[in-house]
Amino acid sequence: MAQDPDPVGNRFVASLARPGGNITGLSSLALELSGKQLELMKEIVPRLSHLAVFGTSTNSGNAQTLREVELAAKAFGVKLQYLDVLSPKDIETAFRAASKGSADAVLIIAGPVFVLQRAQLADLAEKSRLPAMYPQTEYTEAGGLMYYGTNTPDLSRRAATYVDKILKGAKPADLPVEQPTKFEFIINLKAAKQIGLTIPPNVLVRADKVIK
Repeated sequence: MAQDPDPVGNRFVASLARPGGNITGLSSLALELSGKQLELMKEIVPRLSHLAVFGTSTNSGNAQTLREVELAAKAFGVKLQYLDVLSPKDIETAFRAASKGSADAVLIIAGPVFVLQRAQLADLAEKSRLPAMYPQTEYTEAGGLMYYGTNTPDLSRRAATYVDKILKGAKPADLPVEQPTKFEFIINLKAAKQIGLTIPPNVLVRADKVIK
């Protein structure tokens, strides 16, 4: 596997250190990821005290990611409003609920429900004037404000080393599951301008890519 979000929760492996079966590889979940996302959001939206989190409860990895977000939010003193989006028709309802709940920003957990709705998410975030952190780089290319997360091409390259080891006789059960080591931060300045948001220069210079 190249980027499973929760291999233990999905019962693919017994533990990251000791997979114990016939599956190993890389996980896309990094324990410090949610904390870094909230740190960046607090720098970009200093008033951030209420965060709406869009997820899909039926999606693998959603529960684990939500737990990490909850821990990070507690550390930053941010209140969470979790909104379950089970189908594309729920997205607009979720944005209305976020606005009604006085959310200062939105964090979207990766899931198939959102993938084909990238442009809609960006459009609704703009109309709601809500800064949003997205789960993949493609969302910023579709007009979303920002992304901080795993560098997925790096995971794919590292997956090749597992193929090499296994073909040379290593047992998957003996190869620990690795987590991400490279991350990227992308800011869409056009999206920021559309909601009247100014990105602090000290944050902007840390971006790996700036979309203008």
